[in-house]
Amino acid sequence: MEISIKQYKSLEKKDKKVAANRSDRESSEGAAVSFVNADNTKGAIITLNCETDFVGKNEAFVTLAKELVERAINFSSKEEFLASQFNGITVAEKLIEQTGVIGEKIEIGGFEILEGAFVGSYVHVNKIAALTAISAPIANGDVLTKDISMQVASMGADTLSYKDFDPAFVESELAARIAVIEKENEEAKRLGKTLKNVPKYISYSQLTEEVLKQAEEDAKAELKAEGKPEQIWDKIIPGKIQRFISDNTTLDQEKALLDQNFIKDDSKKVSEYVKGFNVEITGFKRVALG
Repeated sequence: MEISIKQYKSLEKKDKKVAANRSDRESSEGAAVSFVNADNTKGAIITLNCETDFVGKNEAFVTLAKELVERAINFSSKEEFLASQFNGITVAEKLIEQTGVIGEKIEIGGFEILEGAFVGSYVHVNKIAALTAISAPIANGDVLTKDISMQVASMGADTLSYKDFDPAFVESELAARIAVIEKENEEAKRLGKTLKNVPKYISYSQLTEEVLKQAEEDAKAELKAEGKPEQIWDKIIPGKIQRFISDNTTLDQEKALLDQNFIKDDSKKVSEYVKGFNVEITGFKRVALG
């Protein structure tokens, strides 16, 4: 049965009133979804947010999220997307309508677009979505981009490599971490607990030739003090240097994608895994609920 213009206006007014009443509610649940075009050169990821997990898992709600992300790929910003048409009304108006229908605050949370020679995606249980672009289309590009998108979804990252860090940023991060650890050590000392090591470095960008040379000398001195035969030092020292590097590149492991341990094989870095495909990662994006 068709509704009259008067009835439609009445429903629209009701939806807006519900939306206004719930505008200050937290909408940390919902669905994270992705869409990649047919030739794998462009992808979109969004989160359609709501208030409860019950609504977020609803089939109709997830279907709406998927319809929206397929449209989102045609826009460069969330603002453009919200102002675009969706079955005779704007996307923003559609969200208000759904807020009135469902009775929960409904909104677009995360919104990201990525273009590249080949783009792939990964969605983790409708909670986190990620996109990855590589430098050339390859036969197994879908495998690589899915694996790296899974890495991004799981571990997060702010940049591709430690080489992208500004020296001032690294220094400020180091100072902040030292301050936190020193404060924790004060409390640990008071309680008679083991103190944490205060770092001197947190990024490979700080590990100069001189620093690594000193680390090697320190390792030799340690082995000598332990009474280890000098003829076996060459077998032990490389492992100690790798441990030194791992202990002093925590910023890289947290924020630089290529410098993280690969989640599917933590014996190698992401950069080592990608190298086997003879392409480069040119970009990545991530959205998440919560």
